[in-house]
Amino acid sequence: MIKKIQIVIVLFLLGATTHGYGQEKPDRLVTKANEKYEEYSFRPAIDIYEKVLQRGYASADLLKKLGNAYYFNADYSKAASTYEKLVNDYKEETSPEYYFRYAQTLKTLQQYDKSNEVMSQFLEATGEDVRASTFNQERNYLNEIKKNSGRFNVAPFRYNSPYSDFAPTFYKEGLIFSSDRDTGNFARYRHTWNSKDFLDLYKVNADSISNNLVVKLGDHVNTRLHESTSATTKDASVLYFTRNNYKEGKYVKDGKGIVRLKVYRATKNDEGLWSNIESLPFNSDDYSVAHPALSPDEKTLYFASDMPGTLGESDIFKVSINGDGTFGIPINLGSTINTEARETFPFVTSEEVLYFSSDGHPGLGGLDIFATKISENKWDGIVMNVGEPVNGRMDDFTFIFNEDTREGYFASNRSEGLGADDIYSFVETKPLVLDCRQPINGIVRDKISNEVLVGATVKVIDENNTEILSAITDQDGKYELLVDCNQGNFIRASTEGYIPAEEYLGKSDGNPKTIDFYLERNTVSAGFGDDLAKLLQLSTIYFDFDKYNIRKDSEIEVEKVIAAMEKYPSLKIKVNSHTDSRGKDSYNLWLSQKRAESTINYMIKKGIAKERLQSEGYGETKLLNNCDDGVKCTEEQHQFNRRSEFIITE
Repeated sequence: MIKKIQIVIVLFLLGATTHGYGQEKPDRLVTKANEKYEEYSFRPAIDIYEKVLQRGYASADLLKKLGNAYYFNADYSKAASTYEKLVNDYKEETSPEYYFRYAQTLKTLQQYDKSNEVMSQFLEATGEDVRASTFNQERNYLNEIKKNSGRFNVAPFRYNSPYSDFAPTFYKEGLIFSSDRDTGNFARYRHTWNSKDFLDLYKVNADSISNNLVVKLGDHVNTRLHESTSATTKDASVLYFTRNNYKEGKYVKDGKGIVRLKVYRATKNDEGLWSNIESLPFNSDDYSVAHPALSPDEKTLYFASDMPGTLGESDIFKVSINGDGTFGIPINLGSTINTEARETFPFVTSEEVLYFSSDGHPGLGGLDIFATKISENKWDGIVMNVGEPVNGRMDDFTFIFNEDTREGYFASNRSEGLGADDIYSFVETKPLVLDCRQPINGIVRDKISNEVLVGATVKVIDENNTEILSAITDQDGKYELLVDCNQGNFIRASTEGYIPAEEYLGKSDGNPKTIDFYLERNTVSAGFGDDLAKLLQLSTIYFDFDKYNIRKDSEIEVEKVIAAMEKYPSLKIKVNSHTDSRGKDSYNLWLSQKRAESTINYMIKKGIAKERLQSEGYGETKLLNNCDDGVKCTEEQHQFNRRSEFIITE
């Protein structure tokens, strides 16, 4: 599309198609074609470039401009073949942008595998590009689009014409839309972007006097230049619309001779006529501002522009509407929504869902329609393609939607339409899930001992370092959370005596995710005389009765001490071993010393330096319970005293 819709982003110029190039030299023809191209008069430029190619003359610059002229006129088949010749024959002179446009044209031709190959080349050439990084993250985007498809019943708008009809806007009980039907203009007023007539605003079924007929909005709004994309307040008293830069009956050109686009505001007078038409203060003669849309409370105006600060060919901006009718400073909606390509035609629903068209986000070809949840100061949620049949391989744009009735309209230049661009009505049968919640679960453990940590805190912290929610691990060390997957979050686990750990969780499709945490002891809090066994939450190092060799079950715990000493090379410990009260005191003292020595010998064999280890046996002198001589105790109670401790010495 873009045909008529290239009012999408840019810039229009009046002019007449030039003929009679047959006898001129190729260099002079190219100069004329370039002049037309720079004026955005693409149709005359195409005619000349084609004649030059027929004579056997080609260059990288010519192919770039011819491919672009086809591209901006939605002749994607010819654009693809031109870009293909460019990247094959003039690779060294081809910038990454042409790989992107080549990939886009291949999508419209449904050559998705080849398009992905070209996008991979684009990715290699410019990894910093938002479109490249998005493609890299969403290589299976066709599967994601398929998930969102089949949610609409679509039908042609009954008032379409053989011309260009698009940009529907809710107005009273009907619509306002843009069309080049019945303009009454002479040929000299034809727009040389695509050699079509200029656009006017029409209304249909808006009030009883219209009698369901399509009528022009009125001469106060419509002029001999383009009037397009509009938005009205709910009470239909204020109209915002797009028009060529026009002042005191004359169009205004910039320094390059281009007539830019501006957004105008009109109010209804007592006779019901649009009056007080004024250009908005952030318009400019040097860049375009177009395609207005109002927020649900009508206090914010959204629009598309290529003003300074734009990331791509056109971006979506917003600006506050003050109570006295003045405006704030325009704000770019940022790189989550805007790419280095075209983002345009915004529309905001009553539930603050922003719909817009883009050829920078992964789509099916040309301009696709996307949706994202926004709020007053937040517009970084997941951007989703609304899927088929609203989106197709050609250009789809000017989407509007009533969330109460689940009905709406959009425009497209798909081949089955009646005119160059056609309006389609739709009913949404299944809502698009944008309020995304992702289940997160996991277990928090000690990194050395692998023991579960009961009562640990797991927090969700957003990218502004604000805590969103938290959970406490249960007796099994488990936690569960439900996070907003429209934004990036940090999942952070912490508990007393441990160094907190966290993992970044980016925006996602909402599929469940398991994140286990392994926390390290905060060794700064451990010092001389502390029991490393307690710090590591080790199970007791037990010995069999009258034995001093390390049991198999205790080897695991000693290995955890070894791991800690390997991690902290300056750590030195003393192994204290103990016995129960049974047997002679002297024997128990000897046995406990053997148990301590057995433990450090095991550790030395595992690679711990002898100089870092000490040992001492205490026999039955430090019992942990009342199982003293003569006291009747169970075997389990006695075993509780047959133990080793690991005391930090430095």
